[in-house]
Amino acid sequence: MKWLNSRSIASVFVLVLSMVQASHAAKIMLVSQTQGKEAASDQSIQRYLIQKGHQVEVVDQAIDPLTIKNVDLVILSSTVASKSLKSGWRGMHYPLMTWENDYLDDLAMTGKRSGTDFGELDKERYLWLVNQPHELSAKLPAGTVNVYKKQAPMGWGKPGLGATIIATIYGQPEKVAIWGYEKDSTMDYETLAPARRLMFFLSNDTFDNLSEDGLKLFDASVAWTLAQNKK
Repeated sequence: MKWLNSRSIASVFVLVLSMVQASHAAKIMLVSQTQGKEAASDQSIQRYLIQKGHQVEVVDQAIDPLTIKNVDLVILSSTVASKSLKSGWRGMHYPLMTWENDYLDDLAMTGKRSGTDFGELDKERYLWLVNQPHELSAKLPAGTVNVYKKQAPMGWGKPGLGATIIATIYGQPEKVAIWGYEKDSTMDYETLAPARRLMFFLSNDTFDNLSEDGLKLFDASVAWTLAQNKK
C-alpha cells in the first residue's frame, strides 16, 4: 500500500472541507424582477452572498409565496413591482429580509401611508446608528456611519412598537433605515411576526454603492435574520 503524498492529503482535506461547508450553507431565495432593467443589481447580490458561502437562488416576482419550501431566508428585493406580488408574503413562516419600502405596509412592518409611514429619499449617504450593542450594528460605533460611497436613494419606514431599531436616516430620526422584528414580536396592525423580519435601506441598484461599513451592516443583517434557524 502506497502512502498518500502531501499534495494528495491536501486535496482530500480541501474536498472534505468544501463538503462540510456546503452542508452548512444557508439556502437563500432572492426574489427579483428578473426581466427588469435593474435585475443586474440582484445578480450582483447573488454573487456576493455565494462568495460568503451561501446557496442563493434568484426567482422572479411572479412566484407564489405559498409554494416556497426548504429555504433558510427569503430576500425581497426592491426591484420587484410591489403591486405585482402575489398575496401570502405577510404570513410566510420563513425569515424575510427586504428593502422594498413600497411593500412594507403589505408585510405589516409599517403603517399604510406612503411618505408618512414609509418612503424613499433621493440623495443620502449617512445613517445614525442608535443601537450599537446589538449584533445588527456590526460592532460599528454609535453615531454617524457613512454607508454609501456616494449619495444615492435610501429607503425608510416607521416600524411598529415591537421593532428593534438599529439606525435612522442621518438628521431625520423619525425615518428608520434598519430595523428588525423578532419572531412573535408585534409589528403594525397588531400583527405578530411569523418569523424574523428585517428592513434594510437599499434602493433598486445601490448595493454596489455600499461602503465598507455599509457592507458590514448588510452582512450583519443577513446573519441576524438567518440566525433564527439556529435557535
